[in-house]
Amino acid sequence: MTIEEKLKSMHLELPPLPTAKGKLAPAVRSGNLVFTSGNVSPEKGKVGKDLSVEQAYVAAKHCLVNVLGNLRAAGVDLNKVKRVVKLLGFVNCAEGFTDTPGVIHGATDTLIALYGEEAGWHARSAIGVYQLPGNVAVEIELIVEVAD
Repeated sequence: MTIEEKLKSMHLELPPLPTAKGKLAPAVRSGNLVFTSGNVSPEKGKVGKDLSVEQAYVAAKHCLVNVLGNLRAAGVDLNKVKRVVKLLGFVNCAEGFTDTPGVIHGATDTLIALYGEEAGWHARSAIGVYQLPGNVAVEIELIVEVAD
C-alpha cells in the first residue's frame, strides 16, 4: 500500500500542491536528508484553554499531513522515505499546560502508522510556546532521509 493509500485509509488526505512559494522553501534537500519548513495545523487556539489534549492530538495529525504535502511539493516521493530522523513540534499552550508530548504524539503515531516502527520511529522535541503564527494550535518540522 502506498503512503497516500495509507493516509486515505486513515481518513487523511494530502493538501493540494501549493501554487505560490512565498518567502521560504517548503523543504530543502541536502544529500539524502530533507528538512521541512514549519507547517501549521488548521486548528486554532491555546491547548489547555481553547482545545483539549485530544483535539490538539488531532491538530498534530493534520499538521503532519501538511508537512508530508510540503515534502511532496518539494519533489520527494513519500514512498521513498527511508527514515524519519527528527520531528520538532511546537504547541501553543495556555498557562500551566504541560502535556506537550501528548499533543505531538498525534504526529508521531501517524508517522509510525505510515512508515512502520523501524523507519517511522524518530528523535523528537515537543515544545510548549506562548504563541504561534495566526494563533494556530500546533507547528511541526521534520527531517527525513530519502532513498537515492
